[in-house]
Amino acid sequence: MDKDELTAWALKNGWRMIDGHPSLAKPARPKEAIVKLVFKTTTVALEVKRPAGKWDKVASAAYAAVTADEDGGVPQGLGLDSFVFTKLMQDNKDQQVFGS
Repeated sequence: MDKDELTAWALKNGWRMIDGHPSLAKPARPKEAIVKLVFKTTTVALEVKRPAGKWDKVASAAYAAVTADEDGGVPQGLGLDSFVFTKLMQDNKDQQVFGS
């Protein structure tokens, strides 16, 4: 997957653009990103914000190593399929749909 495909998938699945990155936020603070995708020339990185405010890279992969799920689910190769991220994505998607 390339940058545009990953961005389109993310925005369709509850992510929102915050500070120029597809991001997930805490439901209680929808304007403050706690997870973001950072796109570089040849790689994409998954970063998580620590409570102290520092961003930590938890995964990184070349675009060629990130593959789309055949059923439209979470792309493989970046670790987005863990329970924590899928729950946070669902919470963000619900917040966008229901405005809660």
